[in-house]
Amino acid sequence: MYNDWLKKGFVDELIPKGVDLVSEIISLREKKNALIMAHYYQKNEIQDIADFVGDSLALAWEASKTDASIILLSGVLFMGETAKILSPDKKVLVPDFNAGCSLADSCPEEDFRQFIKKHPNHIVITYVNTSAEVKALSDIVVTSTNAVKIINSIPKDQKIIFGPDRNLGNYLESISGREMVIWDGACHVHEKFSVEKIVQLKEDHSDALILAHPECKKPVLTIADFIGSTANLLKYTQQSSSKKFIVATESGILHQMQQSSPDKTFIAAPPSDSTCGCNDCEFMRLNTLEKIYLTLKYEFPEVQVKEDIRLKAIKPIQRMFELSGSLLNKKD
Repeated sequence: MYNDWLKKGFVDELIPKGVDLVSEIISLREKKNALIMAHYYQKNEIQDIADFVGDSLALAWEASKTDASIILLSGVLFMGETAKILSPDKKVLVPDFNAGCSLADSCPEEDFRQFIKKHPNHIVITYVNTSAEVKALSDIVVTSTNAVKIINSIPKDQKIIFGPDRNLGNYLESISGREMVIWDGACHVHEKFSVEKIVQLKEDHSDALILAHPECKKPVLTIADFIGSTANLLKYTQQSSSKKFIVATESGILHQMQQSSPDKTFIAAPPSDSTCGCNDCEFMRLNTLEKIYLTLKYEFPEVQVKEDIRLKAIKPIQRMFELSGSLLNKKD
């Protein structure tokens, strides 16, 4: 029933009037031995009730280490799949199956399979932001933090396919010196940042440092003072002596930045197609407290990964672990 109502957008009809969602979520979490994981790009109120907030692979890894029976992963679907790949014995839930990922969706399994066939004798390296099926086609999965280290560990005479993010791939080529065959995919959020508007913000806030995720286009990366994964951007703001930052990644991370450095100022870099001062992922924002409550109550939607796909998909993740060392260096 919940699935049908969710598709029709009648979520509110399933929630008793006047219910304290936070209290009910906490109660259900304890009753069902559940763990709530939230990505950095989730709404503030979701981050605040989560047991763990982090990047996608860190969420999946932390989930695998717990004795929780249920993992509720508030993010996008491929993140739930990654958690299931690493925790096949746990029930993995996501609040809304409609919360997809434009980057993962830009790399369909069959199209990528044919792409690989056109480039034989290449090692296949994929960014963690992919479906379970695409991971299963890969030799190594990487994150934006450990990608350079892993690429540099591959013999120079070994040809490389990299997917699905062209911006990240081009950035990795520029700093590793390796030429790769790059799949033409992208994240719609990071594609939309306006270098002109960021430059204007810099003129208005000359004391601010510009921080950018490597999924951004090259012009944005060119003007950035620091480029890094979401987790590394957060770490940089914590350690920097600067008091003001212009942040070119999904605006949800600003909540964690502000919480960890309340004496500093964080400005969301704007997209080119809006007068809004922020750049939000529409898929991430599909998750709400209401849906988290209903997901815990009904234990649905549940993420399923076919066992043959899971067994293939876990191998490139394990290979990443072997090549990159500490998991603290595996966050996307």
